[in-house]
Amino acid sequence: MKIGRLEAVPIREVWRREERDFTGWLVENIDFLSEALGINLSVVEREARVGGHLEADILAEDPDGNYVVIENQFGRSDHDHLGKLLTYLTGLNAKTAIWICETPKPEHIKAITWLNEITPSDISFYLVKLEVFRIEDSPPAPHFTVVSGPSEESKEVGSRKKELAERHVKRHDFWKQLLERSKSITDLFANVSPSKGSSISTGAGRRGVSYVYVILKHSARIELYIDTGDIDENKRIFDELYKRRAQIEEAFGEKLEWHRLDDKRASRIAKTFKGIGWMDEDSWTKLQQKMINSMVRFEKALREHVKRI
Repeated sequence: MKIGRLEAVPIREVWRREERDFTGWLVENIDFLSEALGINLSVVEREARVGGHLEADILAEDPDGNYVVIENQFGRSDHDHLGKLLTYLTGLNAKTAIWICETPKPEHIKAITWLNEITPSDISFYLVKLEVFRIEDSPPAPHFTVVSGPSEESKEVGSRKKELAERHVKRHDFWKQLLERSKSITDLFANVSPSKGSSISTGAGRRGVSYVYVILKHSARIELYIDTGDIDENKRIFDELYKRRAQIEEAFGEKLEWHRLDDKRASRIAKTFKGIGWMDEDSWTKLQQKMINSMVRFEKALREHVKRI
């Protein structure tokens, strides 16, 4: 059996000019691209006008009748064509954008991956590498490779990122409101700034011991957090306070949660508020007032005991 050698063919030996030759060929042979993407594409228009002077190389439709824009580029991918791709997508109200390029650069592969993560699930971006091959004296054959495209995984990643971003914004707003309310009641957290994290803290007058507010999705708590960096010292401080448990809880007015955390370096004493968290924005005011008032009583109940250890 005779085996031929596969050889790469320079693009411009096949199509001299991208806008005139390659785009014209692709309009007539869109099935090559359809097969590579797994999408049945139908050409609607060549050089579809967008705005005053821009023209998308090809406007197509998917099987559901949604517009698909195709931008072609010889050579290395560049920012100009990426910008045009986005302009065409929005200007033509398309659902899919396909960027065909001879040499995709890493930063543009990353950009298309990112766009697939952050956009809605019905919007898709493809970066496709164009190559041409022949076997000995055979006619040149185009080859399309999807370098970056949408997937269920990328959309799930994007959804997760949006959720995290929302969490950061919500928590920052929650802490901002709580700290504003706290100023009129106590100066304990007066020098603390809002955070996007799940907690904010201030010193308890002893190295490694802090008063902490914690906000979670559907719960919150106040705590005395003990972490001097030395596990033995942390447990010693906790044990000394635990000996005074009855006095501390009587002064606080409620039972507290005593977490020695033997499997961890730190220890803590806490009061948890269940059923309301950063997701429950309508109940923020009620929760913040409860947390602040409890923190005032908590700090007062613990203050002298912490100093004496």
